[in-house]
Amino acid sequence: MTIFVFVKLLGCLALLMFGMKAMSDALQKMAGPQLRHVLGTMTTNRFTGMLTGTFVTAAVQSSTATTLLTVSFVNAGLLTLAQAITVIMGAHIGTTVTAWIMSLGFSFNISDFVFPAFFVGIILIYMKRRRIIGDFLFGAAFLFLGLGTLKDTGFALVQDPDANAVISAFFSRFNDSSFWNSFFFLFMGTVLTLCVQSSAAIMAITMILCSTGVLHIDQGILLVLGENVGTTITANIVAIGANTQARRAAFAHLSINVIGVTWALILLQPFVNLVCGFVGFDRTMMPSDPGYAMNLTMISVVLATFHSAFNVTNTLLQIGFVHYIERFVCKVINPKVSEEDEESRLKFIAGGLLSTAELSILQAQKEISLFAIRTIRMFNFIPTLLFETKTDEDFSKLFARIEKYEQISDNMEIEIANYLNQVTEGHLSAETKTKIRYMLREVGEIESIGDSCYNMARTINQKHTKNEHFTDEQKVHIRHMFELCNKALEHMQKVLDDDQSLIDINESLNIENEINNFRTQLRESNVNDINNHLYNYQAGVQYMDIIHECEKLGDYVINVVEAHAHKKLTS
Repeated sequence: MTIFVFVKLLGCLALLMFGMKAMSDALQKMAGPQLRHVLGTMTTNRFTGMLTGTFVTAAVQSSTATTLLTVSFVNAGLLTLAQAITVIMGAHIGTTVTAWIMSLGFSFNISDFVFPAFFVGIILIYMKRRRIIGDFLFGAAFLFLGLGTLKDTGFALVQDPDANAVISAFFSRFNDSSFWNSFFFLFMGTVLTLCVQSSAAIMAITMILCSTGVLHIDQGILLVLGENVGTTITANIVAIGANTQARRAAFAHLSINVIGVTWALILLQPFVNLVCGFVGFDRTMMPSDPGYAMNLTMISVVLATFHSAFNVTNTLLQIGFVHYIERFVCKVINPKVSEEDEESRLKFIAGGLLSTAELSILQAQKEISLFAIRTIRMFNFIPTLLFETKTDEDFSKLFARIEKYEQISDNMEIEIANYLNQVTEGHLSAETKTKIRYMLREVGEIESIGDSCYNMARTINQKHTKNEHFTDEQKVHIRHMFELCNKALEHMQKVLDDDQSLIDINESLNIENEINNFRTQLRESNVNDINNHLYNYQAGVQYMDIIHECEKLGDYVINVVEAHAHKKLTS
């Protein structure tokens, strides 16, 4: 019988975690664009950053989601490290709302409202326009069904004499408030939260154990402190593959809570007395004392109040030291990366997907912009290769570097495209799916620009190998074509980087027309120059190969600009 109840407890816990995740995901989908706007614009100083983190976390009911989102924004260069730290501090306050929701489930029979919520939710899910609201209701209903069933099952388990004796005997070993006993509960709270990846679930278990009298309130509070540390591990795991700033933001998240737990342990007894006195809970009352059962009913409120008081106080104490925290994490995480390694890896999407697919496209867009920058850098090597290399050794080194950039270009196209395809596996709005289609087109066209650059480099290498030379007039024409291409690329990059204003593609179209007209003019004059023996046929072919690749490059540029413009229209 006890084994069956234990398995039922695990099922209730899974139901609670599923409900919390479903509710959080639905809230994030409803508020996706607004979250991007809030995090991007409302972090001008440390206090607005803190309020932003509080608001966002309270809205989506997940400090983990807010922290992962913040780390990803740092990874994408949308937030500075200092801004991210203040948002994370605010998230610690916002997450206290979850504890109060858990406490609410212990205050009255919430199960009475669960099944009507299921009924309304399923109707809304079948109404396409209200599907997300239905998802939210379903998630909330599963959350409270899991919480109510968990509470009932926990009380049933404790009422079993055999189970009660075993559980009470286990926890009675740690009744002594020694350092090692305190450390045990702190460590257990951290590990359990890390294992189930949900501080809310462990908070619910803590409330049940304390409400049944099996676990003393002091031990429950130590579990709560451990949960605050355990919930920071997720962001650090996700940030392992991200850039340096994102890893620093995740480590700052851990550091803030470790510092908070440290001062809380030092001042634990007076702090707990203050909280209990505020709620009206008598922590010295024994089971034999009259009113003990009534006193126990207040434990969930005590734990929620302590959780709120700790996080608010910890944030207010550390908000003035943001820049010192920033310096500390920068010293701890200070990798040495060579320029060559930096060029060959993704910068913004290496950290994986965000918890909500709707928001992951921000990272992909930043990566596409970086892809364009590296491709433009590759193009800038071409004039140097043709006109400025003095020795064979310099020529070989630069050509090898262009070959490497071609490999980088191919790899970036595949990795960004794979990332966007992963994003499409999520539940997306029609607008977001359209954006991703245009982003995939941008990626393909930018890679084609890299191909054109490499083709030009190969033609120049063939000319260099055969020791052939262009005439002065050919060089002047090629330089002018390079200038037009460079102008087109610079405007393309400006378009990709400017995500605020409407895009005017007329400038790109005008440059493209100049390139096409100049190509046509040179093609006609090239035939005449060969017939007039100004240079041989092979030199003419190589010359026009470079000109034609420049014209193709211009076509690819206009395709990128048009795709980006169409994508903006869907916003």
